[in-house]
Amino acid sequence: MSAVPLVILEPEGLYPPAEVERLILADSLSGTPFEIYYDHLGEEKPYTDIPASLRERVQGLLVFRHWMSKEDVALFPNLTVVVRMGVGYDRLDRVALHERGVIVCNCPDYGTTEVADHAIALALSLRRGILLHHDAQRMIVHRGMAAPAPPAAWEQIWSPLIQRPSASRTFAILGLGRIGTAVALRAKALGWSTVLFYDPYTPAGYERALGIERVRSTKELFERGDVVSLHTPLTKETRGLVGKDLISVMKDGSVLINTARGAIVNLDAVEWGLRGGKLAGVGLDTLPEEPIPDPPHPLISAYQNGEEWLRGRLVVTPHSAFFSPESWEDIRTLSYETMRDVLLDGKRRNVISIDDE
Repeated sequence: MSAVPLVILEPEGLYPPAEVERLILADSLSGTPFEIYYDHLGEEKPYTDIPASLRERVQGLLVFRHWMSKEDVALFPNLTVVVRMGVGYDRLDRVALHERGVIVCNCPDYGTTEVADHAIALALSLRRGILLHHDAQRMIVHRGMAAPAPPAAWEQIWSPLIQRPSASRTFAILGLGRIGTAVALRAKALGWSTVLFYDPYTPAGYERALGIERVRSTKELFERGDVVSLHTPLTKETRGLVGKDLISVMKDGSVLINTARGAIVNLDAVEWGLRGGKLAGVGLDTLPEEPIPDPPHPLISAYQNGEEWLRGRLVVTPHSAFFSPESWEDIRTLSYETMRDVLLDGKRRNVISIDDE
């Protein structure tokens, strides 16, 4: 008697159905039979749009942009494995999934080079004054102006933003996982005099292998960094971590970069730091609320309106640090490889413990 196939669902319609997924799943060591189904919920449509007859059979679910609440978990009574098609897993109700005995996985090994490059690019575009001069050399028109502001004079701008990395400057990294490590190597190669990090979960001695310095607290990291780059997951411990208390201990004229989760950073505190001079510049790839709500936070509104005090000092990208055509395909491949190894072969690849919350 043949085994009943395991049912796998990709509900968001990220990719056109292709043989890629079938070839990956068919390469299982166990030879377990499977069926793949696709839907086109996108980011907005609820899981209830999927026919109950399919939901009740699903054992493997792949999630990208969608959220998964306790109520959503209840819609899939036979669910065994959820693969988050990305690094972060804050979109999933981990407690509800744990209570149901569902295994949760992510794909920590995709987008590493893209996010690291993006963080360094944000830091350099600010510290070299590229954004500052770019904005200054354009005729500026924004809401409320009686007439366009003419381009600035054809000359350099003296600003606390602009620094030479090798002139006793420090690049500080919060979180030394795969991406944080890649950023550290790039910062070293680009000549920052000191590269240091704080990560209480990194094994002792790891810093020696990289030739960088470990500090003993988040506070010390923020006190010493000329550039502080965030690379920590969003957890109960890190939500709202970067607020006025940490920004207030930074050097005057520092730069803050966030390519991690938006909710790690308090935008009120960032605005306070920019207006007061603690922060000369800020690069944000993520925001606490995405997409940008209407009305936006006052800082984001000032950025969108091109307000003079913020010109060249704040850059916002739309949660795109991970993206390249290559990384987009990596998401597909690595997600299905993880699903194959965990659901079909019973391995523990990329499994997230409830203790990681």
